[in-house]
Amino acid sequence: MFQEGSQWIFETFRISQSLQYRIAATLIVIVSLFLVRRVILSVFRSKIQDVKKRYSWEKSSLYFSYVLFILIVIPIWFRQLHVFGTFFGLMAAGIAIVLKEPILNFFGWVYIISKKPFDMGDRIAIQQVEGDILDIGFFEFTLLEIKNWVDADQSTGRIIHIPNGLVFTKPVMNYNQAMNFIWHEIPFMITFESNWQKAKDILLKIEDEKLKALSSEIKPEIEKANRKYYVEYNKLDPTVYTRVKENGVMLTLRYLCPPKQRRNYEQIVVEETLRQFAKHADIQFAYPTTRFFKGEEYNK
Repeated sequence: MFQEGSQWIFETFRISQSLQYRIAATLIVIVSLFLVRRVILSVFRSKIQDVKKRYSWEKSSLYFSYVLFILIVIPIWFRQLHVFGTFFGLMAAGIAIVLKEPILNFFGWVYIISKKPFDMGDRIAIQQVEGDILDIGFFEFTLLEIKNWVDADQSTGRIIHIPNGLVFTKPVMNYNQAMNFIWHEIPFMITFESNWQKAKDILLKIEDEKLKALSSEIKPEIEKANRKYYVEYNKLDPTVYTRVKENGVMLTLRYLCPPKQRRNYEQIVVEETLRQFAKHADIQFAYPTTRFFKGEEYNK
Protein backbone atom coordinates (compact mmCIF):
# COMPACT_ATOMS: atom_id res chain seq x y z
CA MET A 1 0.00 0.00 0.00
CA PHE A 2 2.83 2.38 0.85
CA GLN A 3 4.53 1.54 -2.42
CA GLU A 4 1.35 2.28 -4.35
CA GLY A 5 0.86 5.55 -2.50
CA SER A 6 4.42 6.57 -3.19
CA GLN A 7 4.01 5.72 -6.87
CA TRP A 8 0.80 7.79 -7.04
CA ILE A 9 2.55 10.80 -5.48
CA PHE A 10 5.39 10.46 -7.97
CA GLU A 11 3.05 10.28 -10.95
CA THR A 12 0.85 13.14 -9.71
CA PHE A 13 3.34 15.61 -8.24
CA ARG A 14 6.59 14.33 -9.77
CA ILE A 15 8.17 13.95 -6.31
CA SER A 16 10.78 11.19 -6.20
CA GLN A 17 10.64 8.46 -3.58
CA SER A 18 13.83 9.69 -1.90
CA LEU A 19 12.36 13.19 -1.55
CA GLN A 20 9.10 11.72 -0.24
CA TYR A 21 11.07 9.86 2.40
CA ARG A 22 12.87 13.01 3.49
CA ILE A 23 9.65 15.01 3.73
CA ALA A 24 7.90 12.24 5.66
CA ALA A 25 10.84 11.78 8.02
CA THR A 26 10.99 15.53 8.66
CA LEU A 27 7.27 15.67 9.47
CA ILE A 28 7.62 12.71 11.83
CA VAL A 29 10.49 14.48 13.63
CA ILE A 30 8.43 17.69 13.97
CA VAL A 31 5.37 15.89 15.34
CA SER A 32 7.46 13.72 17.68
CA LEU A 33 9.36 16.67 19.16
CA PHE A 34 6.13 18.63 19.55
CA LEU A 35 4.37 15.80 21.39
CA VAL A 36 7.35 14.98 23.61
CA ARG A 37 7.74 18.64 24.59
CA ARG A 38 4.02 18.97 25.34
CA VAL A 39 4.08 15.91 27.60
CA ILE A 40 7.19 17.09 29.46
CA LEU A 41 5.76 20.59 29.90
CA SER A 42 2.46 19.26 31.24
CA VAL A 43 4.38 17.35 33.92
CA PHE A 44 6.67 20.21 34.95
CA ARG A 45 3.96 22.91 34.92
CA SER A 46 2.24 21.18 37.82
CA LYS A 47 5.52 20.97 39.77
CA ILE A 48 7.00 24.43 39.11
CA GLN A 49 4.97 27.08 40.94
CA ASP A 50 7.28 30.04 40.35
CA VAL A 51 6.03 31.87 37.24
CA LYS A 52 9.46 33.21 36.26
CA LYS A 53 11.13 29.79 36.52
CA ARG A 54 8.28 28.15 34.62
CA TYR A 55 8.56 30.69 31.79
CA SER A 56 12.35 30.32 31.60
CA TRP A 57 12.06 26.53 31.56
CA GLU A 58 9.48 26.62 28.75
CA LYS A 59 11.68 28.94 26.70
CA SER A 60 14.74 26.75 27.25
CA SER A 61 12.84 23.62 26.22
CA LEU A 62 11.69 25.39 23.05
CA TYR A 63 15.24 26.39 22.10
CA PHE A 64 16.48 22.86 22.83
CA SER A 65 13.76 21.46 20.55
CA TYR A 66 14.92 23.73 17.72
CA VAL A 67 18.54 22.62 18.10
CA LEU A 68 17.57 18.95 18.32
CA PHE A 69 15.39 19.30 15.23
CA ILE A 70 18.27 20.74 13.20
CA LEU A 71 20.68 18.03 14.36
CA ILE A 72 18.24 15.25 13.40
CA VAL A 73 17.09 16.73 10.09
CA ILE A 74 20.52 17.58 8.66
CA PRO A 75 21.53 13.90 8.13
CA ILE A 76 18.14 13.21 6.55
CA TRP A 77 18.52 15.86 3.88
CA PHE A 78 22.30 15.81 3.48
CA ARG A 79 23.59 12.25 3.49
CA GLN A 80 27.08 13.26 2.47
CA LEU A 81 28.68 15.81 4.78
CA HIS A 82 30.80 17.41 2.08
CA VAL A 83 27.63 18.20 0.09
CA PHE A 84 26.15 19.79 3.17
CA GLY A 85 29.36 21.72 3.83
CA THR A 86 29.39 23.18 0.32
CA PHE A 87 25.72 24.06 0.49
CA PHE A 88 26.01 25.56 3.95
CA GLY A 89 29.04 27.65 2.97
CA LEU A 90 27.29 29.17 -0.04
CA MET A 91 24.10 29.73 1.94
CA ALA A 92 25.95 31.33 4.87
CA ALA A 93 27.78 33.75 2.58
CA GLY A 94 24.53 34.88 0.96
CA ILE A 95 22.68 35.18 4.24
CA ALA A 96 25.50 37.17 5.85
CA ILE A 97 25.19 39.80 3.13
CA VAL A 98 21.42 39.98 2.85
CA LEU A 99 20.45 39.44 6.49
CA LYS A 100 23.10 41.39 8.38
CA GLU A 101 20.75 42.83 11.03
CA PRO A 102 18.88 39.59 11.81
CA ILE A 103 22.21 37.77 12.20
CA LEU A 104 23.46 40.50 14.56
CA ASN A 105 20.21 40.21 16.53
CA PHE A 106 20.56 36.43 16.74
CA PHE A 107 24.08 36.68 18.16
CA GLY A 108 22.72 39.36 20.48
CA TRP A 109 20.31 36.72 21.75
CA VAL A 110 23.21 34.28 22.25
CA TYR A 111 25.03 36.97 24.24
CA ILE A 112 21.95 37.73 26.37
CA ILE A 113 21.34 34.05 27.15
CA SER A 114 24.99 33.29 27.95
CA LYS A 115 26.26 36.47 29.66
CA LYS A 116 22.88 37.51 31.11
CA PRO A 117 23.14 41.33 31.14
CA PHE A 118 19.47 41.05 32.09
CA ASP A 119 16.93 38.32 32.77
CA MET A 120 13.18 37.86 32.81
CA GLY A 121 11.47 40.39 35.07
CA ASP A 122 14.49 42.70 35.36
CA ARG A 123 13.97 46.43 35.07
CA ILE A 124 16.41 47.93 32.56
CA ALA A 125 17.09 51.09 30.59
CA ILE A 126 18.54 51.07 27.07
CA GLN A 127 18.65 53.83 24.45
CA GLN A 128 16.36 56.18 26.45
CA VAL A 129 13.77 53.41 26.96
CA GLU A 130 13.02 51.95 30.39
CA GLY A 131 10.86 49.00 31.33
CA ASP A 132 10.52 45.49 32.71
CA ILE A 133 11.65 42.49 30.63
CA LEU A 134 8.65 40.46 29.45
CA ASP A 135 10.24 38.21 26.84
CA ILE A 136 13.62 37.38 25.28
CA GLY A 137 13.36 36.03 21.74
CA PHE A 138 15.79 35.04 19.01
CA PHE A 139 15.80 38.50 17.41
CA GLU A 140 14.30 40.90 19.93
CA PHE A 141 13.45 41.33 23.58
CA THR A 142 10.23 42.85 24.87
CA LEU A 143 9.74 45.50 27.55
CA LEU A 144 6.72 46.75 29.47
CA GLU A 145 7.50 50.47 29.33
CA ILE A 146 7.71 52.70 32.40
CA LYS A 147 8.03 56.50 32.78
CA ASN A 148 7.77 58.45 29.50
CA TRP A 149 4.64 60.63 29.96
CA VAL A 150 3.77 58.81 33.21
CA ASP A 151 5.34 60.32 36.32
CA ALA A 152 7.85 58.31 38.39
CA ASP A 153 8.40 54.59 37.71
CA GLN A 154 4.86 53.59 36.82
CA SER A 155 3.95 51.58 33.71
CA THR A 156 2.63 53.32 30.60
CA GLY A 157 0.94 50.13 29.40
CA ARG A 158 2.91 50.13 26.14
CA ILE A 159 4.87 47.08 24.94
CA ILE A 160 8.21 47.90 23.29
CA HIS A 161 10.16 45.47 21.09
CA ILE A 162 13.92 46.13 20.97
CA PRO A 163 16.39 44.36 18.62
CA ASN A 164 18.86 42.13 20.46
CA GLY A 165 21.77 43.62 18.51
CA LEU A 166 21.56 46.84 20.54
CA VAL A 167 23.26 45.12 23.49
CA PHE A 168 26.51 45.30 21.47
CA THR A 169 26.30 49.03 20.71
CA LYS A 170 24.29 50.63 23.54
CA PRO A 171 24.85 50.61 27.31
CA VAL A 172 22.35 48.48 29.24
CA MET A 173 21.42 49.77 32.71
CA ASN A 174 20.02 47.04 34.94
CA TYR A 175 18.17 48.01 38.13
CA ASN A 176 18.18 44.45 39.54
CA GLN A 177 21.41 42.75 38.52
CA ALA A 178 23.80 43.65 41.34
CA MET A 179 21.17 43.66 44.08
CA ASN A 180 17.45 44.17 44.34
CA PHE A 181 17.86 47.62 45.91
CA ILE A 182 18.68 51.06 44.51
CA TRP A 183 19.36 54.40 46.15
CA HIS A 184 16.56 56.93 46.15
CA GLU A 185 16.54 60.54 47.35
CA ILE A 186 13.67 62.83 48.38
CA PRO A 187 14.48 66.55 48.78
CA PHE A 188 12.53 68.76 51.21
CA MET A 189 13.03 72.53 51.03
CA ILE A 190 12.26 74.53 54.19
CA THR A 191 12.63 78.27 54.84
CA PHE A 192 15.73 79.83 56.39
CA GLU A 193 13.58 80.83 59.37
CA SER A 194 12.52 77.24 60.02
CA ASN A 195 14.05 75.08 62.74
CA TRP A 196 16.02 72.92 60.33
CA GLN A 197 17.57 70.80 63.10
CA LYS A 198 14.13 69.79 64.35
CA ALA A 199 13.03 69.08 60.77
CA LYS A 200 16.08 66.87 60.25
CA ASP A 201 15.37 64.94 63.46
CA ILE A 202 11.77 64.38 62.30
CA LEU A 203 12.97 63.00 58.97
CA LEU A 204 15.42 60.66 60.69
CA LYS A 205 12.62 59.42 62.94
CA ILE A 206 10.36 58.83 59.92
CA GLU A 207 13.17 56.91 58.26
CA ASP A 208 13.57 54.69 61.30
CA GLU A 209 9.83 53.99 61.53
CA LYS A 210 8.88 53.59 57.87
CA LEU A 211 12.04 52.11 56.35
CA LYS A 212 13.34 49.95 59.19
CA ALA A 213 11.70 46.82 57.74
CA LEU A 214 14.01 47.03 54.71
CA SER A 215 17.22 46.89 56.77
CA SER A 216 17.07 43.12 57.30
CA GLU A 217 16.77 42.56 53.53
CA ILE A 218 19.55 44.90 52.42
CA LYS A 219 22.58 43.14 53.94
CA PRO A 220 21.91 39.73 52.24
CA GLU A 221 21.48 41.56 48.93
CA ILE A 222 24.84 43.30 49.37
CA GLU A 223 26.49 39.95 50.14
CA LYS A 224 24.89 38.45 47.03
CA ALA A 225 26.15 41.33 44.89
CA ASN A 226 29.69 40.96 46.26
CA ARG A 227 29.87 37.39 44.99
CA LYS A 228 30.00 38.73 41.44
CA TYR A 229 30.84 42.45 41.67
CA TYR A 230 32.94 44.64 43.91
CA VAL A 231 30.16 46.58 45.61
CA GLU A 232 31.21 48.71 48.57
CA TYR A 233 29.03 51.17 50.47
CA ASN A 234 30.30 52.89 53.60
CA LYS A 235 26.80 53.66 54.80
CA LEU A 236 23.71 51.55 54.15
CA ASP A 237 21.35 53.08 56.69
CA PRO A 238 18.98 55.88 55.64
CA THR A 239 20.42 59.35 56.19
CA VAL A 240 19.53 63.02 55.76
CA TYR A 241 21.88 65.51 54.08
CA THR A 242 21.71 69.27 54.66
CA ARG A 243 22.39 71.87 52.01
CA VAL A 244 21.82 75.62 51.70
CA LYS A 245 20.04 76.69 48.52
CA GLU A 246 18.92 80.08 47.20
CA ASN A 247 15.33 79.53 48.41
CA GLY A 248 16.03 77.93 51.79
CA VAL A 249 17.56 74.91 53.50
CA MET A 250 17.30 71.64 51.58
CA LEU A 251 17.08 68.42 53.57
CA THR A 252 17.65 65.39 51.32
CA LEU A 253 16.47 62.02 52.54
CA ARG A 254 18.56 59.17 51.06
CA TYR A 255 17.69 55.49 51.45
CA LEU A 256 17.74 52.09 49.73
CA CYS A 257 14.54 50.60 48.38
CA PRO A 258 13.43 47.94 45.84
CA PRO A 259 13.52 49.46 42.32
CA LYS A 260 9.93 48.55 41.51
CA GLN A 261 8.62 50.04 44.77
CA ARG A 262 10.41 53.38 44.67
CA ARG A 263 7.24 55.41 44.21
CA ASN A 264 5.36 53.54 46.94
CA TYR A 265 8.04 54.18 49.55
CA GLU A 266 8.35 57.80 48.47
CA GLN A 267 4.63 58.29 48.98
CA ILE A 268 4.79 56.73 52.47
CA VAL A 269 7.67 59.01 53.50
CA VAL A 270 6.25 62.20 51.95
CA GLU A 271 2.78 61.77 53.47
CA GLU A 272 4.20 61.13 56.94
CA THR A 273 6.54 64.13 56.55
CA LEU A 274 3.63 66.40 55.64
CA ARG A 275 1.70 65.22 58.70
CA GLN A 276 4.65 65.71 61.06
CA PHE A 277 5.76 69.11 59.70
CA ALA A 278 2.17 70.39 59.99
CA LYS A 279 2.36 69.87 63.77
CA HIS A 280 5.23 72.36 64.15
CA ALA A 281 4.74 76.06 63.53
CA ASP A 282 8.50 76.63 63.34
CA ILE A 283 8.88 74.39 60.27
CA GLN A 284 7.66 75.83 56.97
CA PHE A 285 8.20 74.61 53.42
CA ALA A 286 10.04 77.02 51.14
CA TYR A 287 9.12 77.79 47.56
CA PRO A 288 10.34 80.24 44.90
CA THR A 289 8.87 83.71 45.40
CA THR A 290 9.12 86.98 43.50
CA ARG A 291 8.85 90.38 45.16
CA PHE A 292 8.09 93.65 43.37
CA PHE A 293 9.03 97.06 44.78
CA LYS A 294 7.91 100.45 43.57
CA GLY A 295 10.58 103.10 43.46
CA GLU A 296 9.20 105.16 46.35
CA GLU A 297 8.69 102.02 48.50
CA TYR A 298 12.25 100.92 47.87
CA ASN A 299 13.61 104.36 48.92
CA LYS A 300 11.73 104.17 52.20
